Amino acid sequence: MVSYRPPRSRPPTSSIFHSRSTAMAGIAQVEAVEIAALSHVKKNELLDEKHSMQSERELDGIHDDLDFPTEEEKATLRRVADKMPWDAYLIATIEMAERFSFYGCSAVFTNFVQQPLPKGSHTGAGFAKQSGALGRGQQTSTGLSTFYQFWCYVTPLLGAYIADTYLGRYNTICVAVVITLIGHILLIVAAVPGVIEHSSAIGCYVVALVVMGFGTGMFKSNISPLIAEQYKRTKLFIRVEKSGERVVVDPAMTISRVYMYFYWFINFGSLIGSIGMVYSEKYVGFWLAYTLPTIVFLLCPIVLWYGRNRYVRSPPQGSVLGKSLRLWSLAAKGRWSLNPIRTIKNLKAADFWENVKPSKLEREGRKPAWMTFDDQWVDEVNRGFKACAVFAWYPIFWLPYNQINNNLISQAATMELHGFPNDVLQNIDSFILILFIPILDLLVYPLFARLGLNFTALKKITWGFLVGAAAMVWATVIQDHIYKSNPCGSFVSSCETPDGDPITSTLSVWAQSGSYILIAFSEIFASITGLEYAFTKAPVNMRSLVMSVFLFTSALGSALGEAFVVLSEDPLLVWNYGSMAVLAFFAGVFFWITFRKLDRREDELNEMQTGHFEVTNHREEAAREKA
Repeated sequence: MVSYRPPRSRPPTSSIFHSRSTAMAGIAQVEAVEIAALSHVKKNELLDEKHSMQSERELDGIHDDLDFPTEEEKATLRRVADKMPWDAYLIATIEMAERFSFYGCSAVFTNFVQQPLPKGSHTGAGFAKQSGALGRGQQTSTGLSTFYQFWCYVTPLLGAYIADTYLGRYNTICVAVVITLIGHILLIVAAVPGVIEHSSAIGCYVVALVVMGFGTGMFKSNISPLIAEQYKRTKLFIRVEKSGERVVVDPAMTISRVYMYFYWFINFGSLIGSIGMVYSEKYVGFWLAYTLPTIVFLLCPIVLWYGRNRYVRSPPQGSVLGKSLRLWSLAAKGRWSLNPIRTIKNLKAADFWENVKPSKLEREGRKPAWMTFDDQWVDEVNRGFKACAVFAWYPIFWLPYNQINNNLISQAATMELHGFPNDVLQNIDSFILILFIPILDLLVYPLFARLGLNFTALKKITWGFLVGAAAMVWATVIQDHIYKSNPCGSFVSSCETPDGDPITSTLSVWAQSGSYILIAFSEIFASITGLEYAFTKAPVNMRSLVMSVFLFTSALGSALGEAFVVLSEDPLLVWNYGSMAVLAFFAGVFFWITFRKLDRREDELNEMQTGHFEVTNHREEAAREKA
């Protein structure tokens, strides 16, 4: 028998929709609550992050009451530079006076050595003809000017060591000013009538170069870090612009701005000094061309004394260099191999510096007595060595740059001058720098930032190499045209009329200006950025030393340039410029390939915490090691 089951009643359709909508509303409410909760948690995390940063940094007297960015704000907000401190302008004025004297004198060095004393002249003034004094030829002139460049950039190593270890930057600069002043006096003696006519003048001239170069080197390695130290902030912070936009103020960009205008002052002094001295040489004589820079140089001790109580002055730190080298030696222990590739890999290993941090060695009972610093200082030294690896490529960059001090001046003498001195065109370089440094700082670089283009230090340096190569390509083409437009062909430098007057190319000297313009832009990208990189990547107590390493690359560039002296005469000058163009181009390409990974760590390296370094003297260290 089949039992009957009545059909199960089904709710009306409206009831079904109602229950579903109710369920969906419930789910939506739950999701909304969850989202609100997550948002609240995220907000609190960001607040906690900010609060943590504030509590860590707010009481140092430098970053008080500043609003620090979160990681999200670092990644999304536009970055800007801070204002330059006024004391930095005082130091820039000192540098301007020193560079006026340096470039004012060196602008006429080539003619002083290469060209002979004009007939009947007792001062070297050429008036409508070529000025000269010693008549030693282009090779001797190029060799001495290259030596001077080399010497000026070797001595910063000693000046930096003295400053960081014994005297401090300010006191070392004061000593350097006195030494340089003595060199200026000797230079004047070599050029005064009664001395300039005799062959012994070259002896006095060379001694003056040695003394001036020693003082200049001590000055250069310390004035560059001193100006950047006047800006005290080291942490990113938030600023609200007048437009209401929130921006991140980046200390690294501020240091870049400081060095941009530092370089502006350098080239303002260089431009005025160089132009003034080439006309002094041409219409009065070399004695005036050396005396006026000496008078301007006297501004240095005056401004140094005026700001003695205003400048931020870092005290000497003792044997910092020795400890950093011992630290590297300890880290490299056991990593050497007969296989050079394996050695390089071992020295680049990720644990190279981690294994010599004091905390690790102390846990293992292997911490040496001389290790009077913390883990953060080891990280700073690591960063400093990375900077030195970047600088290892710079000698090739200086090859094209150094041509403006010798061969390009000589090249101009073989062209149609239209009444201008042959050594006046090199001032185009300084003029372009003075004009375009503010344009890049105020317009171009901010535009890059608005477009989201992060034009980092290593990218700028790469472009510096490539633009320098382009400058040498220009010089190569000009030299080839000079040879083709001269009746003596490839021996234009010695081409003369029967009366002994030089026969020049019909090519206008202004065709040479492209080389100077391109070299100026290469300086903006590579030279200025090199100063910035040396300061920002060095340990705080080794800034003069790392700066001196950067300056030393110019000395190496000059030494490398000595190898090209054999090409610094007819008919080989096309090869001289062409080979430098090829070297600079490939150096730029391989530089970027080598450091593109390091470029991604720019913010990380710049925001590294300052380490603790206990200042000790040699006796204290010896006593600790005996104990």
